[in-house]
Amino acid sequence: MGIVNYIKESFGELQHHVSWMPRNEAQKNTVLVAVFTVIFALAVFFVDKFFQMGLEKYFNIFN
Repeated sequence: MGIVNYIKESFGELQHHVSWMPRNEAQKNTVLVAVFTVIFALAVFFVDKFFQMGLEKYFNIFN
């Protein structure tokens, strides 16, 4: 089985055997994932800043 045949069969399977969600549903899900990604990134940022400030205060005690 050559690489070209493998690629042709892969595309054929994607076109005929995979069930795709409707385009508008995929767009809604993409926006939802993007929003939660931004929210999660902000949460990680603020937790990181909180620990950074705490560690700085802790180490400034010994200076």
